[in-house]
Amino acid sequence: MPETPEETEEPIKQRKNGLYPGVSDELAENMKTGWADTELHGLEPIAQAGHTAGRRAALSARFPGERLVIPAGNLKTRSNDTEYAFRASTEYAYLTGDQTQDGVLVLEPRDGGHDATIYLLPRSNRENGEFWLDGQGELWVGRRHSLTEAEQLLKIPAKDVRELAAALKEATGPVRNVRGHDAGIEAALTDKVTAERDEELRVYLSEARAVKDDFEIGELQKAVDSTVRGFEDVVKILDKAEATSERYIEGTFFLRARVEGNDIGYGSICAAGPHATTLHWVRNDGDVRSGDLLLLDAGVETHTLYTADITRTLPINGTFNDLQRKIYDAVYEAQEAGIAAVKPGAKFRDFHDASQRVLAEKLVEWGLVEGPVEKVLELGLQRRWTLHGTGHMLGMDVHDCAAARREAYADGTLEPGMCLTVEPGLYFQADDLTVPEEYRGIGVRIEDDILVTEDGNLNLSAGLPRRWDEVEAWMARVKQA
Repeated sequence: MPETPEETEEPIKQRKNGLYPGVSDELAENMKTGWADTELHGLEPIAQAGHTAGRRAALSARFPGERLVIPAGNLKTRSNDTEYAFRASTEYAYLTGDQTQDGVLVLEPRDGGHDATIYLLPRSNRENGEFWLDGQGELWVGRRHSLTEAEQLLKIPAKDVRELAAALKEATGPVRNVRGHDAGIEAALTDKVTAERDEELRVYLSEARAVKDDFEIGELQKAVDSTVRGFEDVVKILDKAEATSERYIEGTFFLRARVEGNDIGYGSICAAGPHATTLHWVRNDGDVRSGDLLLLDAGVETHTLYTADITRTLPINGTFNDLQRKIYDAVYEAQEAGIAAVKPGAKFRDFHDASQRVLAEKLVEWGLVEGPVEKVLELGLQRRWTLHGTGHMLGMDVHDCAAARREAYADGTLEPGMCLTVEPGLYFQADDLTVPEEYRGIGVRIEDDILVTEDGNLNLSAGLPRRWDEVEAWMARVKQA
């Protein structure tokens, strides 16, 4: 008689308070048969397969003779037996194009390079009942690709990931691993890796993403275009948001992100009124009032995990008042100066310095800080109201390339193919007694996604108006559509 799932060496875990006490021999046998063959044949490689092969080749050349292990990561529990939506590690997705949980890319060293293998979970087992009894079986969460299908899609030889940990324990020679994603893999490698060597791998993979190829630029433009449509969606429902809360704005943008992309690239900031002075306001539970400003910082993430990152500060009733317009104009002028500084050969920080100078000049002009401007900038006094850096790299992570060496990033030089945000802001806190009362509670940020080109830059998000009068005209037009 065949074993039932409960009699295997590692029984499939059942809910403690499930309504079925077990599985009869008859049901177990019944569930094994009567299923059509659903194997997929003749699959075309994913669009980025050629690009990921090139990335793996560059990685191989950087670390000759060393075994390289790059995990996708595992599911994380949200509550009891429910999990957060899985998002593969950026390093893994960048090198493979795959996004499945528990996957691991391994580059095995050989003379002249490496052999790449992707280790994945195969189709869920029908012999032991996994496919219908396990919480991650395909009748519960959906069908996984077979290893053969994965090989066709990814153009990488595929093996069963459940065999990998044991194999890595027996591995010899130098090994590097991207840490923080798969505890089981890290345990298998615990006596074979060092923190310093692993960090060198992470840093390399961060810096490798700085210059985008044509595929990546196309994906970023898709993300931006969907985000523009999401901003239009929000403008159309501002009256409903006024009747409810900032969450109506959050939900409206999220719908666009899920319909046209994979998800939002980060928690949407839907900050109305004084909440606009909180840089990462993601509670989104406040009132939306006519006469206030809405600072909307949001981005759609594409199905290939590239994200936009755009901010617009909008008058909720469609019209800036005089003070709002004055502050908005100052930020717009600072952004214009920053964008103009983005070009190949420029220092990365040039756009930040250009934007900060404009904002410091405005603060001195308004009498909010004592000049001269050079002294203000030297002492950083403008930061009370500007707070943050003026931009960052953008790509598969909203703050992309974050592990790069400082000399390759913040103190580095811009090259064609780099993509970054330019996002100056002014924030007058509601309790800031150093500014006139009418300023308090006003926050303005304008952010665009800028591609460094051979002869300057391209604003990928130019589809959203920036100048105050163009913003008002755009809002009026969108509301009437």
